[in-house]
Amino acid sequence: MNNIINGKKLAEEIIVKVKAETTKLRNNYNIQPSIAVIIVGDDPASQVYVASKNKKAEECGFLSIKHVVSKETQEKELLQLIATLNSDPKIHGILVQLPLPTHMNTSRVTQAIAFQKDVDGFHYINVGKLAANALENAIIPCTPAGAMIMIEQQCGRDLSGLDAVVVGRSNIVGKPMAALLTAANATVTIAHSRTRDLDDVCRSADILVAAVGRPQMIKKDWVKNGAIVIDVGMNRIAAPEKGVGKTCLVGDVDFENVKEKAAAITPVPGGVGPMTIAMLMVNTLKAAMRSHNLPVPKL
Repeated sequence: MNNIINGKKLAEEIIVKVKAETTKLRNNYNIQPSIAVIIVGDDPASQVYVASKNKKAEECGFLSIKHVVSKETQEKELLQLIATLNSDPKIHGILVQLPLPTHMNTSRVTQAIAFQKDVDGFHYINVGKLAANALENAIIPCTPAGAMIMIEQQCGRDLSGLDAVVVGRSNIVGKPMAALLTAANATVTIAHSRTRDLDDVCRSADILVAAVGRPQMIKKDWVKNGAIVIDVGMNRIAAPEKGVGKTCLVGDVDFENVKEKAAAITPVPGGVGPMTIAMLMVNTLKAAMRSHNLPVPKL
């Protein structure tokens, strides 16, 4: 039995729906969803991520605008750019690619984005709506939103009676992931690298989400037979078998061994990653529709 969750396939199914809704928007209301992506500096990894987001946005029929600013730019200037985009009614989504240079305050920058245009879901108003289970009006962070769809595909929307463990407590993944699982009636434990007897805690999970940023930390004997395992980690490690100086991407889960016990598991790459970008497109579409007081469809 193939127990590997194909994130690429699932993401493409979502993108097809986004394209269809975008076509309706343009044909019926002459509205084109738009996203402004700000990148500070010339970090190669950030350039790759932004290029993939822009490409997917254009594929969906969105207007995608990239703002590249120098890494020497002062925070005040970046905040001025964000303020300009906030006040532009033709811009529906704003995203600042992280990480930022050390002289900039990440929280101050992300909180400067109007919460209605915060397609990453990082603004405290969106965080509060998620915590209050006001999901219909919140913008949900993309990675947890994508992971949740994968879980629902395996377990259904009501997770009553299931124990979920989220390993990782970041504001970007761990905490919002726990909130979404709680909203779906799972019994949720948030664990992290300092949790006592972490292996035992993980073994209690019917649904195990790994988002701790440690390569292949979750071992086979940490996982219950038949568990659903969602690997959010993305770590680059040495791969000498590929040649001198070569590397490869791995998750936080020892995939090759854990897949023998899991009922379903996401690979890295090709699992949660494609879903993250797909949910960014969903968030942008929803932001565009809300800005025109249009009903938002379930995607």
